[in-house]
Amino acid sequence: MSEGVETVGLDTPPRLAVDRLLDDRETRIIVCCGAGGVGKTTTAAALGVRAAGRGRKAVVLTIDPARRLAQSMGIDSLDNTPRRVEVAGEDGGELHAMMLDMKRTFDEIVEAHADAERARAILANPFYQSLSAGFAGTQEYMAMEKLGQLRARDDWDLIIVDTPPSRSALDFLDAPKRLGSFLDGKFIRVLMAPAKVGGRAGMKFLNVGMSMMTGTLSKLMGASLLKDVQTFVAAMDTMFGGFRTRADATFRLLQAPGTAFLVVAAPEPDALREAAYFVERLAEERMPLAGLVLNRVHASGADQLSAERALAAAENLEEGGIVDQESGKAGLRDTAAEPPGADDDTTAVDRITAGLLRLHAERMQVIAREQRTRDRFTSLHPEVAVTEVAALPGDVHDLAGLRAIGERLAAGVPAGA
Repeated sequence: MSEGVETVGLDTPPRLAVDRLLDDRETRIIVCCGAGGVGKTTTAAALGVRAAGRGRKAVVLTIDPARRLAQSMGIDSLDNTPRRVEVAGEDGGELHAMMLDMKRTFDEIVEAHADAERARAILANPFYQSLSAGFAGTQEYMAMEKLGQLRARDDWDLIIVDTPPSRSALDFLDAPKRLGSFLDGKFIRVLMAPAKVGGRAGMKFLNVGMSMMTGTLSKLMGASLLKDVQTFVAAMDTMFGGFRTRADATFRLLQAPGTAFLVVAAPEPDALREAAYFVERLAEERMPLAGLVLNRVHASGADQLSAERALAAAENLEEGGIVDQESGKAGLRDTAAEPPGADDDTTAVDRITAGLLRLHAERMQVIAREQRTRDRFTSLHPEVAVTEVAALPGDVHDLAGLRAIGERLAAGVPAGA
């Protein structure tokens, strides 16, 4: 049995032992992945706080545009530089946090791998500025670049990555390959050719081979676009291989034994369907999956009262009937024996009680629906360890809230269960 997993029973999925995973010094990278809006950022931050409290020197890399992580950690702002978070840690535990600046990370790559004159030309190029700020997949690629940079520094013994809020959880794994394919693709190679040929001959080659495309691009984006692209390609020519090399190196790092993936999902069909895709993709890529964090799970402290019984009791009260507790038989209230005014008070109490019973019935129906959804996932992936985190009444906005989430992650069961 691998680290961070505890067996429970034949009909129950193995429990994800979060503290065991955090305490394992061989674990150097934890990647929190999953669909958007399922609580990846909060999970990553809570893991960082708990890891630091247990003696790890941890850094949390987030890609969250809402900047909630900085607020919850008591920091005015996060940027591309790791900042110390004041948390109480055992045995020298520390926590740093940072938020990926996609363009700044791209700029750092250019500055590190090109001479000063070439770097200035690239950074000033309009096409580069557009590419570095919003090209599809750039954010995911730069997240992996930054992960590689943090790992190379060796200042922390645990790096926790909050993956970008992409349309698909798989974008994090696919983006480096997509960007590498773009930089190595036929379009770029064709654009390189005139620069390598040089002079009028090069421009003649370009005009003959790409007349239709350039006309279309000029109409769509302006006549200067092609020139900007060609200038960018000429300046970046020597760097294209480096992008591919670093992407491959980081991909291998994600496959290494010291890495653990946590798939974060809500107990909803779409989120768990995305989680299932990711689990299968990780297996295909031979990447180490630690388990599933099932976030925002509902529970009840009165689950012995079923939804059906609660609804029946509510209807009984609303119709004026009661259950005779002494005889065990249902009957009508004897209003003749009640004092004046008691009927109004009793009606109000009955109405409130019926409303509470209906709320409880709705909660039990939600719990049953979430359980069925989870059971479908675990039947398809019985080997995946699971920990459940209770739904909170509000957003997490401070360190105390992150500690509470960390405790629930470690406990592995929702509150009230």
